[in-house]
Amino acid sequence: MSEARENRLKRLAMRSARRGTKEMDIILGRYAEAHLGAMSEPALDLYEALLEENDQDLYQWVTGQVAAPAGLAPLIELIAAHADAAARG
Repeated sequence: MSEARENRLKRLAMRSARRGTKEMDIILGRYAEAHLGAMSEPALDLYEALLEENDQDLYQWVTGQVAAPAGLAPLIELIAAHADAAARG
């Protein structure tokens, strides 16, 4: 039985906001709050795969210190742009 969309969104939002490092809690938590509801199922699948990555790698990818893997790069770019916009106020 597949998970209801509402439950999936809640689970992904929780996983986004409670990562393990404060920086990624903030970055992914805010991104999830702003974008999860509008994501298609394939986009949610990709986002869920991204959440399986460790915080140290994610932070380096989002901040541009290290290039993100090709499959995640477009999503990382969106997350980084959202974080930059939030930082500028």
